[in-house]
Amino acid sequence: MKISTNYIEAHIIRECEGKIEFLLLKRASYQWFPDLWQMVSGKIKDGEKAYQSALREIKEETGIEPKQFWILPNISSFYLYEDDSVNLVPVFVGKADFNSEIKISSEHSEYKWVSGKEAKELLAWPGQRKSVDIIEECFDSSKKSFLYLMEIK
Repeated sequence: MKISTNYIEAHIIRECEGKIEFLLLKRASYQWFPDLWQMVSGKIKDGEKAYQSALREIKEETGIEPKQFWILPNISSFYLYEDDSVNLVPVFVGKADFNSEIKISSEHSEYKWVSGKEAKELLAWPGQRKSVDIIEECFDSSKKSFLYLMEIK
């Protein structure tokens, strides 16, 4: 078995009336994991740093460029039986303007902005739901956030 870091996960958020909304994308029916709701995800290309891959994937899958971008203090993981690998997935957060125009790629059939609660109901994997919890905690104005320490400018 090998340990690999070939993928990224990027959650896109926006603020609406003081609350955080999450952008979810529905995978196209011909894709691996068809019709599954997810955040932006993708592979790290040769020569790219993980955060560069996340920014590229965000642009490719949504057509937007986040106005702010952070490393989330969470690593998702999954096992691929095809190559007997455990994959460690760095997680990022991009903040979009409220009125950002979303242009999904052919990898997805639809998108929607949802609350954290709905995101956790729609996301399939525990690591993704954990990321939603961490994001909500980081953006909770009643708590001290150290997210500024993880911003990539």
